[in-house]
Amino acid sequence: MSNSIRNILAIAGKEARSYYGSPVAWVLMGFFAFIYGFFFNVYLDAFMQNSMRSQFGGAPATSNVNLDLIGPLLSNASVLILFILPMVTMRTYSEEKRSGTIELLLTSPVTDLDIIVGKFLGSVGLYAGLLAVSAVYIAMLYGFGSPAFLPLVSGYLGLLLLGSCFVALGLFVSSTTKNQMVAGAVTFIVALLFWIISWGADRVGGMAGDVLKYLSITGHFEDFAKGVIDTKHVIFYLSFIAFGLFLTLKSVDSERWRG
Repeated sequence: MSNSIRNILAIAGKEARSYYGSPVAWVLMGFFAFIYGFFFNVYLDAFMQNSMRSQFGGAPATSNVNLDLIGPLLSNASVLILFILPMVTMRTYSEEKRSGTIELLLTSPVTDLDIIVGKFLGSVGLYAGLLAVSAVYIAMLYGFGSPAFLPLVSGYLGLLLLGSCFVALGLFVSSTTKNQMVAGAVTFIVALLFWIISWGADRVGGMAGDVLKYLSITGHFEDFAKGVIDTKHVIFYLSFIAFGLFLTLKSVDSERWRG
């Protein structure tokens, strides 16, 4: 194993331990589990009522657990992470700047890229923990039925990529300020802009409208929620992540020169 990989894993482990060793992570997990569980019960109740109406002389039975329950549930989960992930990433660099440990980090025998990738993986590790909590609810469905497995994999892959984009964005914003609250607020606002950017696409029309639709970070998630893995969506998310980490690298590099 190369020194760079060891450094990245060490930094990622340190970040993950700092997250899980603080009450903030567990509060966020509890909040996420509670809200996700609420949505799960709402959609499950609606799905059961629709199935009962179909069974007892109502409309033809067209209920599909993946399309009518899991897909909308995962879409609502994407809304939750818009609010939660800025709180995860807001301290990644801003806390280092506030406490003065950023100088020690920048003068340590690791590269800026190692630090950035390590912090990114550590934050994604916490996010993966949130997704694991939500998977407990999905597992309950297998006790009463047999949802298709591949659409579930597609949906969670989409959530992982979507959340990783927010993490990369949050890292960049956090690297530009010493104030955690400012970092969290700015990350949320910018993420929200990428969320709603496609709303005016139809009004704008033409090539500009197509560009707005393409830049919609949630527009690329819709196919994942339906069980479709399209390479163009994967490429968009990976490009977004890479660009966010690139901006963070440039921001940290400027901090090193200023120091």
